[in-house]
Formats: sequence, C-alpha cells, structure tokens
Amino acid sequence: MADQKNINGHELLHLLETRVRQLILQEKELQEQYRALEERLAERDRKIEELKQQNRDAEARYENLKVARMLELSDSDTRNARQRLNRLVRDVDKCIALLKA
Repeated sequence: MADQKNINGHELLHLLETRVRQLILQEKELQEQYRALEERLAERDRKIEELKQQNRDAEARYENLKVARMLELSDSDTRNARQRLNRLVRDVDKCIALLKA
C-alpha cells in the first residue's frame, strides 16, 4: 500500500511539474503576443499622428488657396473697375472736348 501511495505521489509530482512547464510556456507565448500587440499599437499611433499632420497640412494649404483665390478675384475686380473708370474718364474728356469746340 505504501508503494502505491509512493507511485501516486511520484505521478502527481510529475503531473504537477508538467503542468507548471506548460503554464510557463503559455506565459512566454502570451508575453510575446503582448509585445507584438504593443508594437502594432505603437505603429498605429504613429500612423494616426502622421495622418493627422497630413490633414493639418492639407487644411493649411486649402486655407492658403482660398486666400489666394480671394486675392485673385479682388485683383480681377480691381482691374475691371479701373478699366471701366478709364473708359468713363475718356468719355468725360470727349464730352468736355466737344463742349469746348
């Protein structure tokens, strides 16, 4: 009977050692998975920041284009107004010349 308990004790000890080894291996695998996930997360964070910066740059360029377009329209309007004013001045000068004649 003592022999049988001894065998069962050895078997239990062996089973416990096996389970502990399995748990250690599992823990190492989980640590590796965790590190891989941390790296992926960090890479995604870097990508998000890069895209945010690209978005800010694009918004700044868009605002610059809007201002440039408004200035372009203003220059065009100013040119047209000058041309009309010059025509009116010429017409007035012709009228004055006719009145003097």
